[in-house]
This record gives sequence, structure tokens and C-alpha cells, in this order.
Amino acid sequence: MHSFMNHRSSSLSDPLSGGQAMKRRRPLKKILGSLFLGLLLAWAACPTMVSGENPSTITLKESIEEALKKSATLHSTKEGVLIAEAQRREAFSAFLPSFSTSYSYKHLNEAPEFTLPIVVELGLTPLATQAGTKDNYNWTVEVRQPLFAGGGILSNYQANRIGLDAARQEEQTVVQELVLEVQTAYLNIIKAEKLREVALQSLERLTAHRDMTRHFYEVGMVPRNDLLFAEVELANGRQELLRAENGIAMAKAKFNTLLRRSMDKPVVVEDILAYKPYDKDFNDCLKTALERRTEIKTYSLKLEQAGKAVQVARSEYYPSVNFVGNYSRYGDKPRLGGTSYQDSESWYVMTVATWNFWEWGRTKNRVEASLSRERQVNDALENIRDQIALELKNAWLLLKEAEEQISVTRQAVVQAEENYRISSERYREQVATATDVIDAQTLLTRANSDATLALSNYQTQLARLKRAMGLNYDEE
Repeated sequence: MHSFMNHRSSSLSDPLSGGQAMKRRRPLKKILGSLFLGLLLAWAACPTMVSGENPSTITLKESIEEALKKSATLHSTKEGVLIAEAQRREAFSAFLPSFSTSYSYKHLNEAPEFTLPIVVELGLTPLATQAGTKDNYNWTVEVRQPLFAGGGILSNYQANRIGLDAARQEEQTVVQELVLEVQTAYLNIIKAEKLREVALQSLERLTAHRDMTRHFYEVGMVPRNDLLFAEVELANGRQELLRAENGIAMAKAKFNTLLRRSMDKPVVVEDILAYKPYDKDFNDCLKTALERRTEIKTYSLKLEQAGKAVQVARSEYYPSVNFVGNYSRYGDKPRLGGTSYQDSESWYVMTVATWNFWEWGRTKNRVEASLSRERQVNDALENIRDQIALELKNAWLLLKEAEEQISVTRQAVVQAEENYRISSERYREQVATATDVIDAQTLLTRANSDATLALSNYQTQLARLKRAMGLNYDEE
């Protein structure tokens, strides 16, 4: 009672408490404040009215499909697969015969001549006889078929075939990373919208408290400081709502960017924030990750490819054997009709063995370099296994932490709601202060925000755990 009388006397002593100017100003401020709040709530509830569009709800599956169709990163990776496929076909062509042709013209300064050696030996005057023509046209077709290359051709083809498989695994890695990005962006939109709902509820409570405090002030039950305090907290609540709206805009801009849309394109997502316990043991998760992660498969293939590169380098220790077939036409005219000195056509077949037996250690050094690259890839494979195990452990622990937070924050919301209800009732009866109500309102807002964040974090960490295991987003 003493506190009440002090508040009342304080309000009565205020020089502005009974002035006619304040009485005229208060209704205008109340009307403007209510109008602002109404417009803000309407804009928050119907964001598509601003843009004039009425988009349909997009599901997570539809979002992922659209992102996979439009992603420039994924398109670039697919081009890498096409490159690897072309290289494989190029390596296969080394098994097949190669064909070549050439057409040449040669002009001599004088016609070739021939002198019989026996004439010179007998001491007779040499008699030169023309043996060819000044103009010589020649057309040749040659076929060359490799018969043996020390295993180099086969090993090179196998290395490029493995490279194609590795490129396909890298494509799957990019797909999984993109799916995780889209899923996270989708969940961030839902989280931002739920935080806006929390901010709206907070603003409604602050508005109701301000109105109640204004009424108490007008009848002289509370000092003007309480009203000013309520007005300041209401302004802060409006700022929080604006921040929440900005958070939604940024989340949607990120989402639209991933889907390669206009950043301002309206987005409506479905609420998929739901708690479903994930009971898989860590060791089971790790076993799945070691079997399913595309990064491990990629480096395993690269290790096998490096082994084939060693075989390619070692093939140069051996000779190469080729079958060669040649067909030629000759003449002193472009039409290749032959001459009186040479038939118009000829052909031959032969087998050629070539062996570079001394090159100052070039092949040896190439083999050693290939072996070092093979060991290097093996080290990278071991490292990626360790990184995946650590990534999985972190994701699993964060998921369990988020799971614990869900139950804790839900209980905190129940307690904060009851605390706010009691504080509001006590303030209504003037047995509690305005600070008590504001503190209770702040606790309730924080509890609701924490509950939203806990559920959102759980879904996000679950998505990351599945990615760490190499699972698709819809797999269990």
C-alpha cells in the first residue's frame, strides 16, 4: 500500500500529468501506434501482397530438383565427366590400327642418271643413262597396328577408365553438397519465419502491456517512467520484428540464389520442422559413412589409377612391336600414272620392333615419380578417412546436443508462459512492477526463440549427419 501511495503521489507531482496538452497528445499517439502496428502485422502476415504475386508452396523435394537442374557448379562437374569419357575413348583408340596418307611433289635440278660400273672398270668412256625424272609425284597410304607395347596401352586405357569412374563419384559429391545447401537454406527460411512469429507474439504482448500501463498512468496509478519504459520496450519489439523480417528476406535470397532465381522472387515453403528421434548408433553411422561416402570411393579410384600410371611408366622398359602396311602410287604427273623408269604403284608389309634401351635414366625416373604419386594418393585416402570420421563424430554429437535442447527448451517455454501469466496478473492487480512484466516477457520471448532454434538446429544437424554418412536426404 505504501508503494502504491508513493507511485500515486509521484504521478500526481508530475507537472505534465494533468495538462490539457498531454491529454490531447495521448489519443493521437495511441491511434498512430495502433495504425503502425496493424500495418506491420498485415505486411508480416501477407508478404506476397507487396510483390503482387501469389506463389504456390514449394516442397523440399521440388527445391532440390530445381537446384540440380540449374546449378552451374553441377553443370561444370558434368562437363568434367564428359571430359573423362572422351579421354577414355581416346585411350581405347590406341588398341586400333591407325591410317595415314601423304601426297608429295619433288622437283630435281637434273634428271637422275646411271652409269654401268663395268664400263668404268674396263677403262671405257662412261655412258650415263637417265634413270628417273625431274618431276616426281608420290601418294602413300600407310596402316600401322600395335602388336606389343609392354602393357602400356592396356594400362593407359585402364587408368582413363578408372578416371571416368572417379569423375562420376566427384559428380555425386557435388550433388550431395548441393542438396545439403538447399536443405539448409530451406530450413533457414522456416526458422526465420518462426522467429518472426515469436517477434509478432512478443510485439502483441508488449503492446498490451503498454496499453495497460497507459491506462494505469491516466488514472494516476503508475508514474510516467513506467509508461516511458513500456513505450521503449514496445519500440524495441518493433525493431526485433523488423530484424526478423530482414532475416526472412536474407534466407529467401540465399534460397533463390541456390535455385538460380531472382533474389526477390517470392517464396512459400512448407513447415517441415518436426522432431523425430534418430536412434542410430555412432559406430553404425561410421560403418555406413566408410561404405557410402563418395569422397572415399573417389580417392580409392584415384589410388588405383595411380597404380596404372606406374605400369604405363614401366612399359617403356620393353620394346614396342608394330605391324606396318604401305601402298604407294608414283608418277611424273599429278595423276600418278607412273613413268618409264618406275611402276605407278607398289606396296609392302613389315613388322617393326623398336627398343629404346638407353635414355640416361629417363624411364627409371618416370617410374619413381609415378610410385611417389601413388604413395601420395594413398596418404590422401587415409587422411580423407580420418576427416570423414571426425566430421561424422562432430555431426553426431551436435545432433545429440540439439536433441537434448529440444526437451529443455520446451519445458522452459511452459515455465516462461506461466511466469509471464502470473507477472501480468500481479501487475494488473498492482502487486508487481512494470519491470517484472517486461522481464517475464523477455524471458518468454527468449524461451520461444530458443525452442525454435533448437528444433531448427536439430533438423539441420540431422541433414548434416546424413550427408556425413553419404546418405540421401530422404534416406534413414
